[in-house]
Amino acid sequence: MTGLPSHLRETVDAYDAIAVRYAELTRDALGPFPLDRAVLAAFAELAGGAGAGPVAELGCGPGHMTAHLRDLGLDAFGVDLSPVMISLARRAHPRLRFEVGAIDALDLADGVLGGVLSWYSLIHALPSEVPAYLAEFRRVLVPGCPLLLGFFEAEGGPVTAFDHKVTTAYRWPVDDLAALAGAAGFDEVGRMLREPGENERFRRGHLLMLAR
Repeated sequence: MTGLPSHLRETVDAYDAIAVRYAELTRDALGPFPLDRAVLAAFAELAGGAGAGPVAELGCGPGHMTAHLRDLGLDAFGVDLSPVMISLARRAHPRLRFEVGAIDALDLADGVLGGVLSWYSLIHALPSEVPAYLAEFRRVLVPGCPLLLGFFEAEGGPVTAFDHKVTTAYRWPVDDLAALAGAAGFDEVGRMLREPGENERFRRGHLLMLAR
């Protein structure tokens, strides 16, 4: 894609370069983490119960989480800015729909989605840009439908940049991210914090919300 800001171009190039290895490493990403599976199941139950439209994973990478949503009974599709990731997703999951696109400027009408999953897809966004991403998520959601955010939690500190293995990423205080989501038009349903597992450095945060 042309015309991307420099930090997004760098992020896309970095993920394109490691896409095959990344897909291998994330193939069973949920296996060791029952709490992650539980919060995804809660999201799927809310989205399925609303029955208001398809569910989008925004920042879908190689598609393993989109496929998990499908396995939970949802009509799911994925969007990612990395063309190589989308190519891998299509190859691995040929019956699912995947599109190259910017998740802060979606090619979707207002209020057409029955759910949005953002599973660690905001971690590379500049903190100043996160409100715009959340506003876009709210724009495309039907009122009453869920958004689930997965992110690295700051463990009592402020928003903090760190040396993610791919490119610079940010850890967020859960209360700060919840406040930004509230300002964007979401009501919190619940949150789940998980301590780092083996080979993980940081606490994981999850916010489950409904669009107002």
